[in-house]
Amino acid sequence: MFYIIRKVFILFITLFLVSLVVFCAFHIIPGDPAMLILGTEVSPEKLESLRSELGTDKPLFFQYMHWVKGTLHGDFGMSLKYRKSVSLLMQNRISVTFILGLASFFIVAAIGLPLGILAGYKKTGIVHQVIILFSMIGISIPGFFLSVLIIWCFGLTLHLFVPGEYEGMQLVFPAVAIALPQVAVLVKYVSSSVMEEYSKTYVRTARSRGNSEIRILFCHVLKNSLVSVIPLIGMVTGSIFSGSIIVEQVFSISGIGRLLISSVTSRDFPLTQTIVLYIAFTIVLVNFSVDILIQLIDPRIRLKH
Repeated sequence: MFYIIRKVFILFITLFLVSLVVFCAFHIIPGDPAMLILGTEVSPEKLESLRSELGTDKPLFFQYMHWVKGTLHGDFGMSLKYRKSVSLLMQNRISVTFILGLASFFIVAAIGLPLGILAGYKKTGIVHQVIILFSMIGISIPGFFLSVLIIWCFGLTLHLFVPGEYEGMQLVFPAVAIALPQVAVLVKYVSSSVMEEYSKTYVRTARSRGNSEIRILFCHVLKNSLVSVIPLIGMVTGSIFSGSIIVEQVFSISGIGRLLISSVTSRDFPLTQTIVLYIAFTIVLVNFSVDILIQLIDPRIRLKH
């Protein structure tokens, strides 16, 4: 119980620090939001009036407290670029990014886990070498290049989808672009974990008792190796979000990632801060859930805490 309370405390401290860093980072960057909206030729009176309306004429401490208070009440302010509610803008984009991320995560798990287990099981054969080779290639290919390659191959050449139009099953193609690098990471990690378990004494003991290799794999090795893979879920989630930012831009998908790039380039502080905080909150929450899950399923963790 103390372990869970401590993790909840760390969760809130992390979110507070993230919000502070995000707010300070975007207010240290040179640029006046009021001037960006009205232009450089505006009169000083109008400039001061808009600064007062936006609240940027107040000290940073009061601006931060006002933003935190609004965030806790679900009021994220107005977008400087779109002149609309930040909540409304994000509401229209979150579902697209969520579906894209969920599809990517499913692809990562459905392909990465079996291939990683197979590579670890066939640790001395050609199958292991081929899988590891492809995983190294997958890790090395940048996300934007992979996106361009998929658009050119499946969109422009094979005409399986229309670039710029993504509805229903067509989201599979950008999801694959996000997932493949993470599949490669998962394969490498799972195969290493499986091979490490095979080198332990209990595997030799299981063989000496006449257990088949398949039984050893599914009843002993996987049970222990996959527990050590669970923390990777948090890292994969973060990578899916960062990959989504690039892929959404290349595929012209109207999701959170594309909105983030647009808000950063236009110095739209309220929108940028909210999106970064949302992404950070999601990643921290996933890592928190993973920590609790490991603590519940692994008795060794319970004994340590």
